[in-house]
Amino acid sequence: MMNTVKNLDASVIEVFASQLRGELVMPSDTTYNETRKVYNGMIDKRPGMFAMCVDVADVIASVNFGRDNNLLVAVRGGGHNGGGLGLCDEGLVIDLSGIKFVRVDTSDNTVRVGGGNLWGEVDHATHPFGLAVPAGIISTTGVGGLTLGGGVGHLSRKYGLTIDNLLEADMVLADGSFVTVNENQNTDLFWAIRGGGGNFGIVTSFKFQAHPVKTVIGGPTLWPIEKTEEIMEWYHDFIQNAPDELNGFITACVGGVFFSSSLLLTKLLNSSVSIVLVMRTASFKRSSLESGADISSVINCDVNDCR
Repeated sequence: MMNTVKNLDASVIEVFASQLRGELVMPSDTTYNETRKVYNGMIDKRPGMFAMCVDVADVIASVNFGRDNNLLVAVRGGGHNGGGLGLCDEGLVIDLSGIKFVRVDTSDNTVRVGGGNLWGEVDHATHPFGLAVPAGIISTTGVGGLTLGGGVGHLSRKYGLTIDNLLEADMVLADGSFVTVNENQNTDLFWAIRGGGGNFGIVTSFKFQAHPVKTVIGGPTLWPIEKTEEIMEWYHDFIQNAPDELNGFITACVGGVFFSSSLLLTKLLNSSVSIVLVMRTASFKRSSLESGADISSVINCDVNDCR
């Protein structure tokens, strides 16, 4: 049976707090309710404590503390997980948001990223060099969760999933040990974190292969919901013959709000089906679309504004 933080002696918690460079947030702290917020507002979990890690040593200390005290442990990167898996009730949350850095190496177009970074921060750092790492479509998504979950986005047809571009990772394992995994070191664990499952350890840094990307053009195309079948048949044929630089997806919306890839919030007065098309090159010709398609909201923007 798992232990809970409230059953721990205050002296045990004090010793743990002294081992951290980052802050230890408890339910009695004024920042607790703000700290436990995640992207999905429906999640209302109440952890026993948050270890706000700022370096690998903090992560190691937190893993050891959770294991030694038989606590339920959750790991939070960007806090974007829909099911709230970055939180746990009455246990320990190891928060990586303080482990942030982005280093771009133009000699081989690689990028080293901290375990707590968000994708918007990575895009901001790589964009001046005309580079991007294939990632998702929302800039506030955490690097860790998206990468280890696969990572599908606007660049996937050309450059693959995020996880396909992962070259190396630093990890803290359940026994508190620190390892580097890549195609030459700890190869079985490197395989495991790239689609083999979960709970293999906590990734504190990622090394990615970046690719040349400077300008992205994109926007939604809208039709009445009654044309869904016709549009999906057209899109099936269209995307198979489209160049790899062109990516798209279909969204059906029955009233309410539609969120487009260009981060333009469009309220739809009527039910509709939408195709969002995004191209990574600087030229996008409407005439390349068939069946009367009309790109009604095409925008021209930098890559870090288009996620």
